[in-house]
Amino acid sequence: MSKVIIVGGGAAGMMAAITAAGNGHEVTLIEHNEKLGKKLFITGKGRCNVTNACETEKLFDNVVSNPKFLYSAFYDFDSRAVMEFFEQLGVRLKVERAERVFPISDHSSDIISALQYEMRRLGVNVMLRTELSSLIIEEMKDSGGSLSKTVPAKESMKAEQTVGKTDKWAAKSKKQKGPAGKICGICIKEQSGKVGKILADYVILATGGVSYPLTGASGLGIKLAQECGHKVTALYPALVPLRVKETWCKELMGLSLRNVELTVRQDQKQIYRTFGEMLFTHYGVSGPLVLSASSYITKQCGKKNLTLSIDLKPALSHEQLDKRLLREFETNHAKQFKNILGSLFPAKLIPVMVRLSGIEPEKKAGDITKKERIAFGELIKKLSLSIEGTGDFSEAIITQGGVSVKEINPSTMESRKVKGLYFAGEMLDLDALTGGFNLQIAWSTGHLAGQLG
Repeated sequence: MSKVIIVGGGAAGMMAAITAAGNGHEVTLIEHNEKLGKKLFITGKGRCNVTNACETEKLFDNVVSNPKFLYSAFYDFDSRAVMEFFEQLGVRLKVERAERVFPISDHSSDIISALQYEMRRLGVNVMLRTELSSLIIEEMKDSGGSLSKTVPAKESMKAEQTVGKTDKWAAKSKKQKGPAGKICGICIKEQSGKVGKILADYVILATGGVSYPLTGASGLGIKLAQECGHKVTALYPALVPLRVKETWCKELMGLSLRNVELTVRQDQKQIYRTFGEMLFTHYGVSGPLVLSASSYITKQCGKKNLTLSIDLKPALSHEQLDKRLLREFETNHAKQFKNILGSLFPAKLIPVMVRLSGIEPEKKAGDITKKERIAFGELIKKLSLSIEGTGDFSEAIITQGGVSVKEINPSTMESRKVKGLYFAGEMLDLDALTGGFNLQIAWSTGHLAGQLG
């Protein structure tokens, strides 16, 4: 029986703990919060979009960063397997629009409770309010493969001093093709404030990214991975609202638009295009369409000329829309322009559309010229906004970027730099669109890491 330490009590960490314990290992899970699944609790607005019931191949289509890396993880534990796992634990599930999977209760707490129950049943030792302070790694000698013990943190050290003590061999690990060291355990900061040492045969890091810092996300695991030789790609907030230049968005705050098409461009180049639902906020736009679009543009937000356009009537071609407008204007020829748009737009949107059209609000519909009508149709098909940037990490659902997957074995989730060290979940450079796909990444990578292959 091997001793396994898992750092992080989120979705990936709990799944890794269950998998490792189910395979007969002695498992200890440490979590710095006062309870497990703190971020999981608020996902899906507290309902927990567990996964997406699409075919496995479609999972890859919804991964933004490094989808090919997930081939083994997804096929080892796909969405069907996730659904079966939770249903066997007594959580009844339902499939909603766009194949999003939720617990029938609409309570994320049911998912967390099921995971906690299974960990208790399997004998996982859970240590709450316990902070990781450093990794204990033995350096591999260049010749013979024997080990020279170099403990990076002593029990008497303060927590803040133990961080980064692997720097001594980090430079070597970057140059060396194979592992430069072997994991031996971790140092932790206990509730008493003392630094303790836990030795282990394997360590799985599942500490998450830096989004939603109120849930305790700090990026410490990513920092420690970097300090022991792993490359870390730039971190960006992803699945995040967008800030726009146009002030009229504030007038529409709280307005949700369904069945619209959204296109993001830089200059004339299309970056992303999708169909669905969006929401106006006091400083810009949000909602499922926008959150997904943000994952494709976060790295471009430092560049100029990013625009977002909304097709308010994507089911109609320009010609079909023009015919409808002509019919509306002829039928209501004696009415004022501002009073005949109720069948086209939500009431809150009408004043903004009238103002942007340049047509006098009191102008009789019958007096509107063909040129004005065609221009109004163009506005409906392309309501444009200038993107100034994204929200910050406090608003982001996930983190884009993280530990480079080039230095992780995709078949096992084991580090190529440190033997016995595994990674799972959001701390890796993996992210996906909304719809349960990011949790699927967490379940799949956690399950694969927990096998300690």
